[in-house]
Amino acid sequence: MSARLEEAKGLALAIGLDVVEASVYRVRQSRPATLFGSGQVEEIGALVASTAAELVVVDNNLTSVQQSNLEKAWSAKVIDRTGLILEIFGERAATAEGRLQVELAHLDYQAGRLVRSWTHLERQRGGFGFLGGPGETQIEADRRMIRDRMARIRRELDQVTRTRGLHRARRQRAPWPVIALVGYTNAGKSTLFNRLTGAGVLAQDMLFATLDPTMRQISLPGLDKAILSDTVGFVSDLPTQLIAAFRATLEEVLSADLILHVRDIAHPDSEAQKSDVLDVLADLGAVPGGTDADEKQGSMIRPMIEVWNKADLITDPDHRASILARAEQEADVSLVSALTGDGVEDLRRMLAGRLAHGHRRYELELDGAAGAALAWLHAHGEVLSEEHLESEGRALVNLSVRLDPADHERFVRLHGGGEGAVI
Repeated sequence: MSARLEEAKGLALAIGLDVVEASVYRVRQSRPATLFGSGQVEEIGALVASTAAELVVVDNNLTSVQQSNLEKAWSAKVIDRTGLILEIFGERAATAEGRLQVELAHLDYQAGRLVRSWTHLERQRGGFGFLGGPGETQIEADRRMIRDRMARIRRELDQVTRTRGLHRARRQRAPWPVIALVGYTNAGKSTLFNRLTGAGVLAQDMLFATLDPTMRQISLPGLDKAILSDTVGFVSDLPTQLIAAFRATLEEVLSADLILHVRDIAHPDSEAQKSDVLDVLADLGAVPGGTDADEKQGSMIRPMIEVWNKADLITDPDHRASILARAEQEADVSLVSALTGDGVEDLRRMLAGRLAHGHRRYELELDGAAGAALAWLHAHGEVLSEEHLESEGRALVNLSVRLDPADHERFVRLHGGGEGAVI
C-alpha cells in the first residue's frame, strides 16, 4: 500500500504539483455518489480546508458523478488516476504523433464526463440546422464536437499507422534485428538505452520521463548491428484510452525480433510491476490474455529477456545474494546497473546469443566476381570458412556461413540471379 501511495505521489510530482498531504483510505464498499463513505468525505474535506489545497488527486478511477460530488463537498478541483496520467502525457508528448495520441485519449476520457453541472451545459440554444438544429443543448453540441474531433484525429492516426507499417516493412527487408525495450515507468529503460547506444535520451528519476519512441543502432558481439527501440513506460491501471491511442506506437513491440523487459529489481513491488507490464502486452496482443503472468510470459509471441536493472541499489548483502542466486538460475535474465554499467557487457553478449539463436549453417558457392554478395555475407552473417578456387577456368568461392534463415532468404533474393549468382 505504501508503494502505491509513493507511486501516486510520484505521478503528481511528475507534472509539477506540490504535494502537501498524502494519505491512504480503505474503502470497504464503493459509494456510487462519492466513492468514499460520508465520514471519509468529511475527514478529507477538513484536510483540504486546513492545507488550503486547490487540487485533490484520488488514486482510483472516478465516475463523472463521483468527481462532481466530491468537488462540491471539498470546494476543490478533483481528478482521478486516469485524469492525472492523461495530464502527464499531455505535457510530455513532444512529437506531433504523440500529441495526437494524447488528445485522442483525453477526448475519449472527456466524452463520457459531460454530465457535470457546468452552467453552460444547461443552456438551450437555437440554430440554423447546420450544427445540430434548434433546441440542441450545449452538452449535446459538446459531445458532437468531441466526436467530430476524435474522428479527424483517428483519420490522422490511421495515416501514422500506415506510415509506421511501411517503416516496419522496410526494416524487415533490411538485415538488422530490432530489439524493443519495455517496462514499468521509471524502471530505467532510457538509462539503459543511453548506456547501450550512447544516445542522449532524457533519463530522470521521474515517472514517464520520456514518452515518444526513439530508435538507435547498437553494436553487438558477432553481429553487424541491431536496432534498439525505447518505448513508453507502463504503469498499473494504465488508462485504456491511452493503450488504444498509443497502439500505433506500442505495436513496434510486436514487430521486434527480441523484447527486453526492463525491471526495477530493487523496487519492493517489482513482481507486481512485472504483472502490470505483461497485462499491457496482453492488451496489445503480444501475449495471450489471462491473469497468470508466468503462463503469459511462457507463451510470448516474441522472445523476451528480463533485464533486472538498478542492481546498484541493492545494498543489503543477504538480499543481493538472493537476487544473484535467482538471476543465475534463470536462463533469460540479466542483472545489470544501467547507471554504473555493471553487467551491461554481459547483457550485450546475451543479446547477441539470443539473436543468433536459430541461425543455421549454409554451404554456398559464389562466382569469384560476386564481390557484393561476398561482402553482404561478411556483414550480415558469420563466415566460418572461405575457400577461393578455380574450376574449368572460372574463379569460385566456397563458403560456410552461419545465417538466420530470414537473412538467407534475403540473400537469395538479392544475389540469387544474374552475375555472381548462388550456385
